Amino acid sequence: MNIKPRTTALIFRVVAAFEAFTWAGLLIGMGVKYLGSGNEIGVQIFGPLHGGAFIVYVVVALLAAVKFRWSAGVTLATLAASVPPLTTLLADWWLHRTGRLTPISHPELEAEPVA
Repeated sequence: MNIKPRTTALIFRVVAAFEAFTWAGLLIGMGVKYLGSGNEIGVQIFGPLHGGAFIVYVVVALLAAVKFRWSAGVTLATLAASVPPLTTLLADWWLHRTGRLTPISHPELEAEPVA
């Protein structure tokens, strides 16, 4: 399966944002459960959502690391961003800003125009 680099970058960005959203929802749910009314609905909803989002983020980050040929350090930093709350947004911003979510160009492989 050959997924275009632009599609890989878009999928990474969407998954990173969703992982951060579910983290925030889980934190709010935990706050309500332990500091508020004791209602567990937020944890029951966002707990499984965040667990799934976390796993998808790790898989997509590894696929992006292969697709964009990230170094081991960049890959580990991107994976580590999934642990602290909302840090996947920071990782996405950093990867995008430093050009690590853009395709690697190979000018020697591009076709020359025919005159």
